Amino acid sequence: MLQDEQVREESLTAEEQDMLNSVRVNRIILPMLLGLGVVAYMMWRSFQKEELPELDWNLLTISLLGLTVLLLGLRHMAYALRLRVLTEGEFTWRKCVELIFIWEFSSAITPTSVGGSGVALFVLSQEKLATGKIAAIIFYTIILDTTFFVLGLPILFLLLGTPMIFPEGDTGSSVITNSFFVSYILMLTYGSLFFYGIILRPDRIRNLLGWLTSWKFTKRFRRRAVKMASDMVTTSKEIRSKPFSYHATVFGATAAAWSIRFALVMILMIAFVPAVREGLGWAQQTLLYGRLEAMYVVLALSPTPGGTGIAEAAFGPFLRDFIVDSNGKYAAGMAVLIAFIWRLLTYYFYLLAGTIAVPNWIRGVVNERIRRRKMSK
Repeated sequence: MLQDEQVREESLTAEEQDMLNSVRVNRIILPMLLGLGVVAYMMWRSFQKEELPELDWNLLTISLLGLTVLLLGLRHMAYALRLRVLTEGEFTWRKCVELIFIWEFSSAITPTSVGGSGVALFVLSQEKLATGKIAAIIFYTIILDTTFFVLGLPILFLLLGTPMIFPEGDTGSSVITNSFFVSYILMLTYGSLFFYGIILRPDRIRNLLGWLTSWKFTKRFRRRAVKMASDMVTTSKEIRSKPFSYHATVFGATAAAWSIRFALVMILMIAFVPAVREGLGWAQQTLLYGRLEAMYVVLALSPTPGGTGIAEAAFGPFLRDFIVDSNGKYAAGMAVLIAFIWRLLTYYFYLLAGTIAVPNWIRGVVNERIRRRKMSK
């Protein structure tokens, strides 16, 4: 037993030890305290006694809350389906579900502007996948996620106009508008770069990266750039060889996962805001959906882990023309409550789930390494 424990310790690589360090209490508690602190402060500042009668915890409200939990599960399974198709069935459903927990956890502890792709790259590299397939999965998921927004947002904007980005009469509309377009342009730029470099002409991107890192002050990035260019070429061959059904399935799963993310917030709004439940037609519901997409794009620039603190603070101002009381006035306290439940389901849940999923996954990797080591003796 002691010998196995010693082997287990020796089998942990530096990267795996870093992964374990990521689930230490201080890495999890700080983002939670930041987010909950913002919620508590906003609740203290915003909640009015007049709003209490508006909060009707009836059977419909409880049923809709149950529906949001179901939607959370469906969203997770949509990502698991995408991963299973991208690995061409090399991962079991159980493995895909487990890895999505780790992927979401890594996104929760890294700034929204960075994302969890780096951790995903490391995790997939431990799962005995070919290097080319790993690169294809990581790069293609970036393309898929970006394509959903790059194509969808202009269509919604043409249908809805500027109210999609901010409430009419919002005094901070210029800041929101600028943030939205800066974030969208950045998303369009790197999405187009990856699409061109992987789907269309990886050879030209390889030449461009080689030229950019040939200068004296950029040579230190050359090795990383060459590796990235090589991965793009490998990814291009991998992806372009797939049938149409492959691409349709993974994009469909991507669109479903993102749409469910926004639908979950819409269900929470229906559960708690009578005006949304009773008075919104299809046009207003489409506007609400478009506003939620725009909010996510703005929050994509967040420098905090998982957008914590900023997401909670931005939720109410973004949706203040929807979250209103029976008199048509903005219900700030109600907005804080909905924001808290939304983040509880989509952020804090994965933050806590990662504390179980990451150690279990590393334990499985290390145990498999020990088993192979024993068999080779």
